[in-house]
Amino acid sequence: MMKVSSRLAAIQGSVTLAIDAKAKAMKAAGIDVIGFGAGEPDFNTPAHICQAAKDALDQGKTRYTPAAGEPALRKAICSKLLRDNGLSYTPDQIVVNNGAKHSLFNAFQALLEPGDEVLVPSPYWVSYPELIKMAGGIPVAVMGDPENGFKTTALQFRNAITPKTRAIVLNSPNNPNGYVYTRGELEQIAQLLEDFDLYCVSDEIYEFLVYEGAEHISIASISPQAKERTIVINGMSKAYAMTGWRIGYTASPTNVAKAMTAFQSHSTSNVNSIAQYAAIAALSGPDLELRSMVAEFAKRRECVCKLIEETPGLSCIKPMGAFYVMMNVSSLFGKGIDGRVIDGSTAFTELLLEHAKVAVVPGIGFGADAFVRLSYAVSMETLQEGFRRIRSFVERLA
Repeated sequence: MMKVSSRLAAIQGSVTLAIDAKAKAMKAAGIDVIGFGAGEPDFNTPAHICQAAKDALDQGKTRYTPAAGEPALRKAICSKLLRDNGLSYTPDQIVVNNGAKHSLFNAFQALLEPGDEVLVPSPYWVSYPELIKMAGGIPVAVMGDPENGFKTTALQFRNAITPKTRAIVLNSPNNPNGYVYTRGELEQIAQLLEDFDLYCVSDEIYEFLVYEGAEHISIASISPQAKERTIVINGMSKAYAMTGWRIGYTASPTNVAKAMTAFQSHSTSNVNSIAQYAAIAALSGPDLELRSMVAEFAKRRECVCKLIEETPGLSCIKPMGAFYVMMNVSSLFGKGIDGRVIDGSTAFTELLLEHAKVAVVPGIGFGADAFVRLSYAVSMETLQEGFRRIRSFVERLA
């Protein structure tokens, strides 16, 4: 068998995508599976965005664009950042990528030397550690306190800093925990960046999905010093229901943007041109569908938390943003069904899928084996039926 590089052999596949793929395969085989795994809105891309893509096709806009992105899109991103985040960037500081995951990949490639450490708040999105390792870095998980909604504090970050620390990852609103950092908390973390000469990779893809008066604040807006140390990561997938269009972007200091543009010019060239014109329409068009989607997610959030708390043996911390909830299943450890004992989140997930035909994501992939992650980007009817099955499954455990 042909050997692959040790660099790639060390990379773990995405547990989230694996669960979603398995659930979809079961559905394709005619099995009635309820999927709470995938992190994508269950809404259609708004019509005016789709129309912009059709117009671009009709107008023959199917050629290469600059590697960093169509100039009109980079200008629209600058306008968005100023309007929504109070951040002033120029188009040469913007790089358009193939989704926010690609944006993160480029950012770590630009920042890290082999052996550099990156502090990652834990529980974390499954791809952060792997993306860091792909760039030769070392991910260092910094566990947040459940009593603080799993937020990692500035003090916890400070205690984890070593001479090898190069950057801190922030993700607010957060996947998988749903927490949202306050301005005061971000001010303390921004001070750390300055005190220890660190970068911040700030993943803000869920910025519009906040509830109960929570407010998204970009750490780059805290101070000029913080902005110079931050690579803002964002994209179109979550807010505009454009997961399959694959448009992400970075906003960063000019020298970093220049380095990422050169890197991308050899790795992928430009992003899909038609999707770029659709993204311009999304950023500059009406936001009625966005506001309607957020309102619906808020209702589902209330519903799923209520259903969890009503199910014996399960609990959760109410999320303030995104569309995920971490469900604590640790009280079920030691119980089992059909001769198999639940000894962690993976066993719970596998048995739930086998016996209840419900797909969730094991928390071990997020660094939190006592939990599983559910996405409530599904209909109310699906939530109700899914938890009818989950409750029945839990009641059968012995």
